[in-house]
Amino acid sequence: MKGIDVSVHNGAIDWKKVKADGVEFAILRAGYGRVASQKDARFEENYAGAKAAGIPVGAYWYSYAVTVEEARLEAEVCLSIIKGKQFEFPIWFDQEKQKTFSTGKTNCSAIVRAFCEVLEKAGYWVGLYTSRSFLASHIEDDIKTRYALWIAEWNSKLNYSGDVGIWQRSEKGSICGINGNVNLDIGYKDYPSMIKAKGLNGFSKPDVKPEPAPNDNITVEIIVSGNKYTGKLNKV
Repeated sequence: MKGIDVSVHNGAIDWKKVKADGVEFAILRAGYGRVASQKDARFEENYAGAKAAGIPVGAYWYSYAVTVEEARLEAEVCLSIIKGKQFEFPIWFDQEKQKTFSTGKTNCSAIVRAFCEVLEKAGYWVGLYTSRSFLASHIEDDIKTRYALWIAEWNSKLNYSGDVGIWQRSEKGSICGINGNVNLDIGYKDYPSMIKAKGLNGFSKPDVKPEPAPNDNITVEIIVSGNKYTGKLNKV
């Protein structure tokens, strides 16, 4: 799937033109840091515009956390911003600050887990956004299989052999309806179907009608001396 990710830095977006240009999903920055005032200034506008144009959306939270406690605070603020909305794609924890990576692999991984656990308990499909190089050097292996991955590598191909949900392939894309450069993404998973089936990200789980009970009764008919008799035999 052809996708983009955007924030206030992309300015006003004409989402109808974006849709007409073949964009099939958009990941929107909801905000950053650990206070509600750091909500992305165009998040509401982008959410409404993408939805009106029929473009499935996800969201990401840009992290400054250097401790587990700060990551949990960021998660709670993120929840307050995205509450009441529906997202066909995961909510992504954006870890890319050098200050965070300087705290070491064990702490970086604990920060990711802390944020994702809060979001999961609230009913969201969550994942990690980071670069391929930092994923290799600063993220422990269990996270790479436990949560969805959105990997940035601005290259002609993604040089990662593990399971990937989204690849951010460029920061200098061109899309109708957006002025200037825009990040381009490739989606590999049908997140909308999976998320809706599980009733996550603001969607209700579909009602599943129970299978009808098998009919173990057999109707038989016999004729004795010219008289017809019918009845049911029960399976034993």
